[in-house]
Amino acid sequence: MQTRFFTRVPLRRLYAAGLRSAVLGTVLITSLGVPTKAEAATPAACAALQEKYPDWKGKTLVNAINPHTPGYESIDPKDPSKYVGFDIDLGEAIGECLGFKLTYKAVTFAALLTTLAAGQADIVISDIYATEERAKAADFITYSKVFDGVLVAKGNPKKIDGINLSMCGAAAAENTGYVEVPLIQALAPQCKAAGKPEPTIQLYDNNANCIQAILAGRADTYVNDVNTVDNAVKAYPDKLEKAIAVTIPYSVGIAVPKNKPKFRDAVKDALTEIYKSGDQLALLKKWNLDPNNLMEPGLLVVK
Repeated sequence: MQTRFFTRVPLRRLYAAGLRSAVLGTVLITSLGVPTKAEAATPAACAALQEKYPDWKGKTLVNAINPHTPGYESIDPKDPSKYVGFDIDLGEAIGECLGFKLTYKAVTFAALLTTLAAGQADIVISDIYATEERAKAADFITYSKVFDGVLVAKGNPKKIDGINLSMCGAAAAENTGYVEVPLIQALAPQCKAAGKPEPTIQLYDNNANCIQAILAGRADTYVNDVNTVDNAVKAYPDKLEKAIAVTIPYSVGIAVPKNKPKFRDAVKDALTEIYKSGDQLALLKKWNLDPNNLMEPGLLVVK
């Protein structure tokens, strides 16, 4: 398990007129490659939230992430001491709105919620789908729709066209703890009834290993967030392709401890301000993620 701690360098704000201008300034700075430094001005809405939720102002919190999903959270290829991606920027924006900074604890995907439950992290912002089962272990602030892609080898030799009988007899590479695992396992009785072999599942610790399994011919498919699948195809256009995009009934969520409802509400309120300002949409575009993923923040809480 990879574990590293560091404080991500805050971003300089070009504008003091509000959060929207601030994040747009971030986009401009990043694209120009200008060195960053904290000189943030607090917009009125965030100042009101810091007054309403003073407990976290000036604090440094730990965000548990699985940094192997380019576009969302990954190690900066230009500086291995940093993480970059949509979720990293979104978490930083939430922290700036509420007045706290973030450090990062990198863990396997399967360890994200256990790390939170053990008190080794304060929050999880790492492209994790919010499900009722997971909400038994943590409260979720939902913020993004889910569209999955089905990744296959170029030419789709097994003719896989979704999470359906076309996967019978196929080997699927998936991350341990992913919601796609039970969906594929559920195909077993359907395949048996159709007189076809069951699909098999190879479990890995991160997206990169799943993709490598297909490239090496060990697996036939990998089902995950469609943006992750699209990025894999862009990286290996001669070897991989997206068979199809499928919808699954989940949202992406930020996980917080179940025993901290005030912190949960503070994060949701800050995220709502970011959503209303248009900055969440700007970040999706900045990281070349589908703007259709945008959704108004909500809660998934299981008592």
